[in-house]
Amino acid sequence: MTQEFLSAARRRYIDSNAATLRWMLARPKLHGTYLNTKMNPLTLVDYVDADGWRGPNHIYGWIQGRGLESAVTHADAFKPIAPDITSGLDAAGLALYDALDRLVQRDGHVSFCYDAEMRPVRFLDTVHFQPQRQDADIYTFSDTFAAKGLVAAAARYAPSDLPRQLELLQRVIDAIEDNRFQIDEKLPITAANRAAQGDDFGTRMIMLSAGALLTRIGHRSLTSFADRFIDHIIDRHFDPASGLLRNVEGQDNCNVGHGIEFVGFALDYYVGETIAPELLRVLETILVSSFDLGYQGPGVRLVVSAATGRPISAYSPWWALPETIRAAALCYERTGSTAVMRVWQEADRAFFERYWRPGTGIAYQCLTDEGPIDYVPATPDLDPGYHTALSLLAAIDMVGRSSR
Repeated sequence: MTQEFLSAARRRYIDSNAATLRWMLARPKLHGTYLNTKMNPLTLVDYVDADGWRGPNHIYGWIQGRGLESAVTHADAFKPIAPDITSGLDAAGLALYDALDRLVQRDGHVSFCYDAEMRPVRFLDTVHFQPQRQDADIYTFSDTFAAKGLVAAAARYAPSDLPRQLELLQRVIDAIEDNRFQIDEKLPITAANRAAQGDDFGTRMIMLSAGALLTRIGHRSLTSFADRFIDHIIDRHFDPASGLLRNVEGQDNCNVGHGIEFVGFALDYYVGETIAPELLRVLETILVSSFDLGYQGPGVRLVVSAATGRPISAYSPWWALPETIRAAALCYERTGSTAVMRVWQEADRAFFERYWRPGTGIAYQCLTDEGPIDYVPATPDLDPGYHTALSLLAAIDMVGRSSR
């Protein structure tokens, strides 16, 4: 039965990723260059200028950085499966690489949002915006996503640029470890605003994914930060009583999707490497506890209480389910745990039965107990194959390894 599930899941993941990538490639580029995923996931109608911050006049650096990493990674993965997808992704990826690289060279950073003239802006509400202010030595999630995408793309398209892009990645890593990283990009990016935020594990968790990326492009020697990040997160944020990761040390809120994502990135980093048994036990505990306490309703709730185990948020965003699939696949590969396989199968069923929209290449972005809802947690653009397709790709690869 397990082998039947693995084979069927692999085929389903390949088909859904191909649908997403073909949908994305068929859409007209923004400014002739940037990926265009500006579609309402409920109505399937494209956003237009009248939609303000959701519309095509605003480019999100956060999304474009994610999209670049996804395009490059899938271009390599799909070469033996669908060469037409690979050629399309390479054309889109090279153009996007050049565009994002120019923004970094111009500003020193990639910003969360740009206006129609590609000037960094921040929104005061859904319509009104003003120029964004960013201190040169403060970095953000947009920098993280851009740096990862630029490293991946330079390795494939512009090897002579790779040392420069690796330096950018290191600058972001240094900013995380030196407390020069701001989480909320809707505020001015300043030392004062940075100092007012808590030490959320998400800053290290998301950059942790660069450990596997660097390994894949032949730079494992540059990944010592990943070991430090894993140790830091477990030492400061793991709550043994609940099995969850607290967002901020000593506080009650737990973004269980981020906890699951951490497990997936850590295990992806250790693919092909020895992992300490105690670390593997903790990672499995975080995965199973986060899913079991978070999966209350149509999907994984956004926030859960460490003290009570009860959900605090009514929202169940789509991304936590494919992230669960990635983490569970990589954990099952190590442990063969029946609890982990149960988590994988439940997450697979919930995602494809409740979120995935067959024939469209996209998923509903958020559900509550009442059904799909028009809720934008970060950026209005749909996922450019990052949370969903890269997570499923990790599971595709895991099943491929297990069948050899």
